[in-house]
Amino acid sequence: MKNTAVAKVLQDIADLLELKGENPFKVRAYQRAARAIEHLPTEVERMVRNGGELENIPGVGQALAKKLTELVSTGRLDYYERLQAEFPEGISTLLDIPGIGPKTAMRLSSELGIKSIDDLESAIGEGKVAFLFRLGERTSDNLLHQIQALRRKDQRIPIGEALPVVEEILSALRPLPGLRNLTPAGSLRRFRESVGDIDLMGTADDAGKAIEAFVDLPQVKEVLARGSTKASVIVSGGLQVDLRLVEHERFGSLLQYFTGSKQHNIALGERGHRQGLKLSEYGITGLASGQTETFASEEAFYHRLGLQFVPPELREGQQEIALAEQDSLPGLIEVTDVKGDLHVHTSWSDGRDSIEAMASAAAVRGYRYLAITDHSAGRGIARGLNEERLRQQIAEIRELNRRLAGIRLLSGAEVDIRADGSLDLPEEVLSQLDIVIAAIHSAMGQDREKMTRRILRALDSPHVDILAHPTCRLLGEREPIMVDLEAVFLAAAAGGKALEINAMPSRLDLKDIHVFRARELGVKLIIGTDAHSTGHLDFMRFGVGVARRGWCEAEHILNTRPLAEVEAFLHS
Repeated sequence: MKNTAVAKVLQDIADLLELKGENPFKVRAYQRAARAIEHLPTEVERMVRNGGELENIPGVGQALAKKLTELVSTGRLDYYERLQAEFPEGISTLLDIPGIGPKTAMRLSSELGIKSIDDLESAIGEGKVAFLFRLGERTSDNLLHQIQALRRKDQRIPIGEALPVVEEILSALRPLPGLRNLTPAGSLRRFRESVGDIDLMGTADDAGKAIEAFVDLPQVKEVLARGSTKASVIVSGGLQVDLRLVEHERFGSLLQYFTGSKQHNIALGERGHRQGLKLSEYGITGLASGQTETFASEEAFYHRLGLQFVPPELREGQQEIALAEQDSLPGLIEVTDVKGDLHVHTSWSDGRDSIEAMASAAAVRGYRYLAITDHSAGRGIARGLNEERLRQQIAEIRELNRRLAGIRLLSGAEVDIRADGSLDLPEEVLSQLDIVIAAIHSAMGQDREKMTRRILRALDSPHVDILAHPTCRLLGEREPIMVDLEAVFLAAAAGGKALEINAMPSRLDLKDIHVFRARELGVKLIIGTDAHSTGHLDFMRFGVGVARRGWCEAEHILNTRPLAEVEAFLHS
């Protein structure tokens, strides 16, 4: 049973307890445990097998540990089923829809007899939801939008595919006179690894003209809806893009609301309520006065609540609000902090461009160093280098270092980890390299125990500096290998080895929650583009996005450091 499924059961329990009017502390306990498990890098199922580890999860005590054991061991939880039986059929389904809280779900069920998403969609179409007490057209429209997004959740696409499409649209719209603050919101702005619909937010002197320009873009294949301040379209590739425009002075609250996440906004709303305030996309309303304050920026919105500005990548309902109260959020890494790329390929193996071309492109980006890490001979399909060719490449790199100014080339290799954990180049050759990256490229079906032993043996080599793309996943194509990442993290930390955040958009490996855990354990991380051409060096921004979601500051990433510090790490 995956952690996401376990977390959903706990969140459902929290929602149902809230409907019952249970003690808020009990509700929040389940909510906290759900969020902790959702972001846990270790599967709860494994922790149950090992015994005694569940109570190490934040928010999990003895009673909840017992329930978790029952749930992952049997696939069901008697307490949850009894709780569900106390409410009308379909309540849990309605609670799965973003924007529907427990009270709204109860009213939809009890007053309109809604039991399913199809029922809700029909009720919206018939105008019943809009006329429900205290629910209006805006709520109705938002619920319909969320239903459509939920139905497309299995069609989510990697951020590496979505971001270029969005940037093309932004480039086309931004020159429009009077159009300002045009920004993506939602999961794209939070830099989640995959996205569904795209929400664009902005302000305009003439919203109508901006909407017309939006729906007339050549990328638009179908117009789903068009109004005076918002429109929804389908663009090439089937991606839905929504544009919402407001007055300049209301932009901050709009962007904050639609950036999310749901869990972050719920926690923020609870804080506001304790201060006598109600938060919405329109601003902050005093519960006593009924007066609404508007905010031109998100910074002003958060400051009004007595909080440090929370970067979008951290808005996942973990500990960000508590730390923002204390002005203690980390100063996250920026692309401009990166001083070099430690994982690139050239035309010597399966890359497109020469070593010199890669070096020149890196220098243009302001890099001070670049590691040439072509494949070893084990990657025959990638024209991997045998001992003789690798020695020839080392000689070329030394010659280029004598000629090139402003950037230092490091000689390296991406060495295959064989099925038994040995490396496919001899120690005598590896010892001549400045940097050695080890990686799994074959026998990926090994069981967890074998794979873990295999990787640990490779990390034990005195020549290995970095483990590349540690879980070997390909987004939407290949599942991660079975490996005990906790054991890998601990071995890397103890042995002074670095793990890679592979910035290739099809990989993004390590993923955010694993980056978070590795950082906690003191593992040194690098961001490598795995570039196979000069253009691929731009992928660095994707790796930085993952690092930011893992709460990384520049100091946690090796290749933000000067060359002397990088070389000291490699030689240690």
